[in-house]
Amino acid sequence: MSDRGWTQGVRRSAAKDRILAIAGELFARQGPDASMSDIAAAVGCSRATLYRHFDGRTALQLAYVEQVALTIGAAVANRTADLPDPADRLTEAIVFALAAVRDDPALSAWFSPEGAGLASELALSSTVIETLAHTFVGDDSSSGVAAARWIVRVIVSLLVVPGGPDERATIERFVTPAVLASLA
Repeated sequence: MSDRGWTQGVRRSAAKDRILAIAGELFARQGPDASMSDIAAAVGCSRATLYRHFDGRTALQLAYVEQVALTIGAAVANRTADLPDPADRLTEAIVFALAAVRDDPALSAWFSPEGAGLASELALSSTVIETLAHTFVGDDSSSGVAAARWIVRVIVSLLVVPGGPDERATIERFVTPAVLASLA
């Protein structure tokens, strides 16, 4: 397959953005198992071109997750900016992040029982996700870093096994106090 028309005059970051957008559409339909061949065909490029931008499917998946995480992180920051109480801010950040992931068809497909292992691995290996969680903890100490990692694990767990109608109450009662106590 020739890539001439597809890449001519396109900046590398714009090409990556286009690949990630189309991959997101495939992830929404096929889940995280969309192959590099499927993605290349949907993008209209060769697999070789795809591999020039991402060294493998896991790298592409991680790039997609991190791109969406930045968007969700900005929305969470906006949503919680005016909450002065640290407990309210942390609870709302977790609840809003859960809702945002669940509302994204491409991401929510990853947290089915079949895709949960990969989604968990990607979320827990993402420095972007950890950095975003760390920002909401607001503590640069080793305790703050550990708390951020734990928040990511809690979010991943709740995405895989939702907490039901009392999820917010559970977060308010158990997660938020534990995180804040670990920082005291």
